[in-house]
Amino acid sequence: MTTTEVTRTEPRSARKQWLRERSELGICVLLAALGVLVLVDAATISTDFTQRGPVGPKTVPYIVGVLLLVVAVLLARDVLRGGRGEAESGEDVDLSAPSDWRTVLLLSAAFLANAVLINIIGFPLSGMILFWGSAYALGSRNAVRDPLVAAALSVLTYVVFNNLLGVPLPGGPLMGVL
Repeated sequence: MTTTEVTRTEPRSARKQWLRERSELGICVLLAALGVLVLVDAATISTDFTQRGPVGPKTVPYIVGVLLLVVAVLLARDVLRGGRGEAESGEDVDLSAPSDWRTVLLLSAAFLANAVLINIIGFPLSGMILFWGSAYALGSRNAVRDPLVAAALSVLTYVVFNNLLGVPLPGGPLMGVL
């Protein structure tokens, strides 16, 4: 290897090593991009003077966007000054064990079933399928308790959102009951 080849590869490998030691900068870039996206999106929210109160609909997105940018800058400053995140110790997690794809697929199926069925059968029933499916995917196998808890949790969620918070959810066959 000639002297010219050595000097060309040294800075490149040194740069890779420097970036590898400061990989948290990637999170800083992601947070900054997300902050800019939130701010740009908040700027496009249409507000009518009669619709808004003392705090308009743009206020919270602006606060969130600015806070994302502040966190990105503070994290970048910490990383560039030599700060490093603590390595994952994993309390009860065996990091060498393979992923449990069956659980991931069952949870995904429960979420997809909820998304497909919510407008057809309403939130109380599709939510029950979601909660029961999630409990099953995470290991609960009680055939009597699980559907009852799922039904109670789903109806309670529907009542809280629909009646107390004023967030309309599709009721399905239970539209007139609750």
